[in-house]
Amino acid sequence: MVYIFIPIYISINLLIGFWASKRVKNTSDFTLAGKNLSSAFVGVTLFATWFGSSQIMGNPSYFVMDGFSAFMTLCVAGGLCFAIVGLFYARKLYRLNLVTVGDFFKRRFSKQMDVTISILLIFSYPPWIAAQLVALSFLFESIFGMPVNFGIVLAAVIVMFYTYIGGMWAVSYTDMVQSVLILAGMIYLFYTLMQETGGMAPVFESKPDSFFSLFPKNTINGWSDYLAVFLAYSVGAIPAQEIYQRIFSAKSSRAAISGLYLGSFLLIFISTIPMLIAITAAYLHPELMDINGGQNIIPMTVSAFSSVPVQILFFGALISAILSTSSGAMLAPATIVGENLIKTNFPQITDRRLLLFTRLSVVLIAAISCGFAFINSDIVQLVVISLSLIMVCVFAPFTFGIFWQKSSIFGAWAAIILGAAIFLGCLLAETTIDPTIYGLIGSCVAMYVGSLIKPDPEIHPIYSEMKKR
Repeated sequence: MVYIFIPIYISINLLIGFWASKRVKNTSDFTLAGKNLSSAFVGVTLFATWFGSSQIMGNPSYFVMDGFSAFMTLCVAGGLCFAIVGLFYARKLYRLNLVTVGDFFKRRFSKQMDVTISILLIFSYPPWIAAQLVALSFLFESIFGMPVNFGIVLAAVIVMFYTYIGGMWAVSYTDMVQSVLILAGMIYLFYTLMQETGGMAPVFESKPDSFFSLFPKNTINGWSDYLAVFLAYSVGAIPAQEIYQRIFSAKSSRAAISGLYLGSFLLIFISTIPMLIAITAAYLHPELMDINGGQNIIPMTVSAFSSVPVQILFFGALISAILSTSSGAMLAPATIVGENLIKTNFPQITDRRLLLFTRLSVVLIAAISCGFAFINSDIVQLVVISLSLIMVCVFAPFTFGIFWQKSSIFGAWAAIILGAAIFLGCLLAETTIDPTIYGLIGSCVAMYVGSLIKPDPEIHPIYSEMKKR
């Protein structure tokens, strides 16, 4: 039965994408859904974009091994990121009528910086997408016995197809449908496992006191890894294009901010469910933690020990989550390619041709992501890699540029170059403290000092625009 229902489910997703494509009349429809998304759509699509393979297959295995310190870094940090953006960033940037993060850098600093930041952001996405493709390939292997590499390609083609034809409208509608399935599937599976254990009390009683600590082991390495992952999810993701693509797609700044708070709540609340499922499954079947480093513990539990209805509902929910994340992550860099590389350098291009090139960029991003997926199969590691580049190069000029009027073009270049140089140097030197921590500090210091050493001639008029109501 599972063999029948899963292909039907995937076909329904493709049909939704095809139906949504009828609303795509121009580039704005494709990239920003015509700026018509309600707060509910914004919140759900934000949640669905982040609630993917990492939250269901990567993070739960870390929770089983490390306890509540992993919950803080891998679950709470992401929700905190949405809340921070809602509190401090969303309203200011929405007023500027932007399409991408790169547009802000072009308006605030220079065209050359726009191109540089856009390229950095584009290169940050393939590892993130690769993590989703790896997870889907693991699922196809579990359900159909399909070779992993073939599963990666098939997954990429499925996501690419409905993202290509429907853009943000397809992503939004499928995210809404998939989020309902995600919640239903997770809750039903959790309830089923609770019947076997008699509740969570026996599961938690088997754990040592250290499992319940919100902080890591009190060692340099422990704190370094903890802070690096927490900062990657909470700070590194603040300039991520997929967040602002949903903010800029909202029908108003109020809808965008409300959507961010909703997304934050959903991400933290629903992300706890797969972690509880994983720890319960490990309690019942500890041998499953030895397969793929525990990344497959939830799918393996469902396949081996659950009834057919549970399998159908769960795998439909899991595929929902991963497809949502993959589609949003593919659309973000494709939008940057179209808006910040093609449109910027060819201002006379027609909207119809720009839409075509933006769609073709989806195909290109999918192909590159497949390459990353073939190289590395660690889901959480792939996600952290994608966020590290943004954190050490983009966060400082982005944040200082919004909130500090004395930020200068020279300071922004210094932040990008020094942040990347320190990060790469520490990476090669294999420093005890994680390189992203050094890179982030170095980038912020360079932004501040560089702006004081060589200030811009006058305060940029963009600050007046951000204050307008």
